[in-house]
Amino acid sequence: MTSQRSTDAEKRARGWLAQADLRPTRQRLVLAELLVGDGLNRHVTAETLFDAASGCEDGVSLATVYNTLRAFCDAGLMTEITIGGNKSYFDTRTDDHPHYYWEDDGSLSDAPVDAVKFANVPQAPEGAEIARVDVVIRVRRT
Repeated sequence: MTSQRSTDAEKRARGWLAQADLRPTRQRLVLAELLVGDGLNRHVTAETLFDAASGCEDGVSLATVYNTLRAFCDAGLMTEITIGGNKSYFDTRTDDHPHYYWEDDGSLSDAPVDAVKFANVPQAPEGAEIARVDVVIRVRRT
């Protein structure tokens, strides 16, 4: 028997995929439930999402996790934040907001929106447009 909680999580996941007109494949639903099933925002890496999905009845491969995260980003459901040029985090919160990168444990969390104010954003070079401005504030516990 399906619990009310898992039914709500599946409804949230299906709704999230529907808002981007993404077909709710089995793999997408598994990952979407992990990402938005409880209604909270998430910052994940492909590896942490893969680990979480490994505990599900319908597991998915790491390659599928990467491909699905890319599809979610392309559809506007998530944004990708790159740290240090080689580590990508995927955020289910898509509005413009800064992040704290916790150097101690390599995690990412939201910083208050009013924590950073820009007086000016430079003009994009000719023939280009600014897609997004990412602000990452590196912190460590004392």
